[in-house]
Amino acid sequence: MKTTDKKTVGIIGYGRFGKLLADILKTDFKVNVLQHKTKIKPTDNVIKVYTKPKEFYSKSNTIFFAVPINKFKKVVQEHKKYITDQHTLIDVLSIKIYPATIFKKHFKTTKTEIILTHPMFGPDSAKYGLKGLRFVMYSLQNKRSYSFWKNFFQKKGCKIIEITPEEHDYLAARSQGVTHFIGRLLEKIEFKPTKIDTLGAEKLTEIMQQVCNDKWELFYDLQTLNPYTKEIRIKIGKAYDKLYNLLLPKRVSKKHTVFGIQGGKGSFNEEAILKYIKENNIKNYKIKYLYTTEKVLKTLNRGEIDYGLFAVHNSRGGIVWESARALANYKVKIVKEFPIKIRHFLMIRQDTQLKNITTIIAHPQVIKQCKENLSKKYPELKTTSGKGDLIDTAACAKALYQGKLPKNFAILGPKNLAKLYNLKIIDSDLQDDKNNLTYFFLVKLNR
Repeated sequence: MKTTDKKTVGIIGYGRFGKLLADILKTDFKVNVLQHKTKIKPTDNVIKVYTKPKEFYSKSNTIFFAVPINKFKKVVQEHKKYITDQHTLIDVLSIKIYPATIFKKHFKTTKTEIILTHPMFGPDSAKYGLKGLRFVMYSLQNKRSYSFWKNFFQKKGCKIIEITPEEHDYLAARSQGVTHFIGRLLEKIEFKPTKIDTLGAEKLTEIMQQVCNDKWELFYDLQTLNPYTKEIRIKIGKAYDKLYNLLLPKRVSKKHTVFGIQGGKGSFNEEAILKYIKENNIKNYKIKYLYTTEKVLKTLNRGEIDYGLFAVHNSRGGIVWESARALANYKVKIVKEFPIKIRHFLMIRQDTQLKNITTIIAHPQVIKQCKENLSKKYPELKTTSGKGDLIDTAACAKALYQGKLPKNFAILGPKNLAKLYNLKIIDSDLQDDKNNLTYFFLVKLNR
């Protein structure tokens, strides 16, 4: 039987595109559908629905694979035993290297005809017909009916583009891949039409709505199974960062260099930034006390400070996890890393006695650095760290002075907190390591 006499085609998968494909083919062919889970009532474009592959393949000459990309490999593997040399296999996946590799693996030594296609349209864009819509084709193996199918889709109005799988995926990553990524990005920021939309804004809404009509798995597969899309996503990310940073002021103030620091007034962070300022002979500056590394990086990212400073590591306590976790959410450039020597003092309110103290409060790192000495000298006292801004020891000292912490709390931290907040020192040098060094990062935006 000649290929052009094969009037029965089969479609595997009856999702949105499978239904569109059946609608396109129904006027010229009898259409069979293989669908395992969903029961489909026969219509004018589906003469019979099969649930068993063996019977489906025996009754279908040309097979269109309209399954999700991530299901394609499994379907081919499971159906291989039913496919003969007389079949013509046509995929309609949105990527081409992936199906080409799978087809070659299973049918390279057979006479089965294989045609790779990518209809560059979907149910939304094809609702008014196929005229002018692009249709990618490539003969992968045994070119028996390739010309027939090329002519068929040309007569339907499609513009046929014949390119290799490699060229297709390279170009698709830069067109379809970008379009889908931007559409999903707009969805994530809850982009919505307004009553003053420009034509450009209306087009963006149209792109978002069209892309989001497709299942998430299509987007995921397009982005992960095309070998060229990762490079494009990285470029988009870098371009976004660069463009965002270019819109921020180069300097927050013409008069001052503005530093934002992890600690409060009297903290080791303040000591560290003042050391940097002195060593670099910076005359006009302003310090913002932001208490947490997250706030430092967030404020820097908003363009509200010129530089951020925070502790990252201690010779005794190890990594400052507060900073490590915050750094994971931001992109910055390290300007300088430097240490300062750290000494810890235990202090209480003037109107309190040591015998009344029940709890020592400090930054988690401070407690780590004094763990052994605290267990030896004050085993009966509980150690704790505050939440939010009160994770900072200097903020705790201020809160204790203002009566916002219980009187039975003691502060463990820098000596100068006692003078700042009228506290009395009851013990000195509680750090376990006498050469106790904490390292700080000074960072700025990576423009």
